[in-house]
Amino acid sequence: MASIKNVAEAFFAACEAGKGWEACSGYCTPNATFRAQAEPLLELKTLAHYTDWMKGIMTVLPDGHYEVKSFATDEARNNVAAYDVFHGTHTGSGGPVPPTGRQTSTDYVYVMQFEGDKIVHMTKIWHAGLAMKELGWS
Repeated sequence: MASIKNVAEAFFAACEAGKGWEACSGYCTPNATFRAQAEPLLELKTLAHYTDWMKGIMTVLPDGHYEVKSFATDEARNNVAAYDVFHGTHTGSGGPVPPTGRQTSTDYVYVMQFEGDKIVHMTKIWHAGLAMKELGWS
């Protein structure tokens, strides 16, 4: 069985590159759930929906990339937390407004809960309002 840290890192890289559920599903249970208290993500309830949302956001912010600040495993609770900064510029179409050319650098945390070596749930902790303001979306 693979370590949960290795699985989390591989999932994270695929998700953040905008590869969608097709590339991310192998790291997760088929019905893995998702939760966030960030306005743009409130309706997303599955990890499949979230990874496909990330795929879409990478067309709106085509230079999107992340900077890992911390990757921590809590073996007692069987989860992995990743703290990162996402950077992107709104130059692609498909966003809530036409391309603004504005940039964001936004902090966020993923907490990935495991059963065995598969992710069963992920929570994203993110202050979306600040990112949307920086991008000129609010």
